[in-house]
Amino acid sequence: MAYTCDLGSGQRVYLDNAGEQTAVTLASGGPGQQQQSGSQFTTGPWTRPPELFRTGQGVVIKLTTPQGPLYLQLQGNQWGSMASGPNLAMAQQMQTSQVAAMPGGQSSGEPMTPMQPMQPMQPMQPMSFTAPATPPAQPAAAPMPSMQPMQPMQPMQPMAMGNMTMNANPMEMRMGNMAMHMGQPLASTLETSLPAASPTANTPAASASKSKFCSQCGTPVQPSDRFCANCGHQLGA
Repeated sequence: MAYTCDLGSGQRVYLDNAGEQTAVTLASGGPGQQQQSGSQFTTGPWTRPPELFRTGQGVVIKLTTPQGPLYLQLQGNQWGSMASGPNLAMAQQMQTSQVAAMPGGQSSGEPMTPMQPMQPMQPMQPMSFTAPATPPAQPAAAPMPSMQPMQPMQPMQPMAMGNMTMNANPMEMRMGNMAMHMGQPLASTLETSLPAASPTANTPAASASKSKFCSQCGTPVQPSDRFCANCGHQLGA
């Protein structure tokens, strides 16, 4: 025969003894929303009905067995055995009543089904990751063509325009009776002849006009010079 007791606050406890085992079930909640939690203890057979007491530490169950009294205490929503008996002198004893069956439809006095051991957890399968597809290789960039060396500049050809001539090697420019050379003093490279009466062969002016410029580089020379001071050309007698 099973026993039950109303603990208040919507909680009710059920107790049953089958052989060496004592089953304790705690039911809580209202109609349609009932929750249950059960525990089993090896106590041996009862020699008298269970007794429940309300103490300052909570609810205590006293079970009388051939080996002596055993005590269970409600801790939160679970029952646990007590190592030593509490002082119940000031405790309030609670009323118990018999029921035909435990919650869940199990009849009183039937052997309780032993709890099945927990199955070991299956090892987790290694997770596999698929590497992203490798993008296609980009074609190698074509090497840049080497720069072609610059072609040397062609030497400047002599230019002629009317009565003006220009030569780059050596740098000189002639216009009529005027000649200009690069790198020479202006006084020695620039000379202008004004129109004049043609001197006779016996006059000093006629002798000076014959030796006015070097026939090789055009540098002005003196009638007494035998060689050009600029290029070293031998002057005529």
